[in-house]
Amino acid sequence: MDFTSHDIAVIEQALQLAIRSQSSAAKAQPFQEVLGKLQMSANAAMNSASIHKVSMHDGIRFDYDDSSDVL
Repeated sequence: MDFTSHDIAVIEQALQLAIRSQSSAAKAQPFQEVLGKLQMSANAAMNSASIHKVSMHDGIRFDYDDSSDVL
């Protein structure tokens, strides 16, 4: 399932609200774990996308055709 950056922000806000609304740290722990995983995954996805974007636009690429030798 693909999430947009807006989707991730909404999920983060919901998890933070759930953490704050818990009466004890033990009850908040599962929400904190999921929030940490979500943030790590989102950061990894953003870093991967930026690396891919840079590698695709790092300069001019030429496709040399060897068929010119046939002429």
